[in-house]
Amino acid sequence: MSERILVIDDEKAARMSFILALKDTGFEVDTAESGEKGLQMKNDAEYDLIFLDLKMPGMNGIETLRQIRKTDKKVPIYIFTAFHKEFLDELKIAQKEMLSFEVLKKPIGADLIVTLTKLILGQPEEAEEASYV
Repeated sequence: MSERILVIDDEKAARMSFILALKDTGFEVDTAESGEKGLQMKNDAEYDLIFLDLKMPGMNGIETLRQIRKTDKKVPIYIFTAFHKEFLDELKIAQKEMLSFEVLKKPIGADLIVTLTKLILGQPEEAEEASYV
């Protein structure tokens, strides 16, 4: 059974970049166009890794993170953002709340997506190969 990844981002191009980058890796990639949809998908299925946009209409990335952490404290969550200043205080608050997450700066290239995903999901040898391609 392949490992499952959930990408939550309101921008279709960003979601597609993850799908295209990971298409030949054997990982199953699901996408959601909003925090609400991503939360619903997370509640309906198990994921091994979540990539989460920070700035989205409706439920933003911080609130989506809080909701996911209520039911799953272990799944790795990587928040990616262009570091919008209005969210820096919220990120600090989330850290103080002991919510587990990492932050990545947009844009994220295909090589980094593949390498990071393989490292997170325990395939370091394959990640090394991918980073030199």
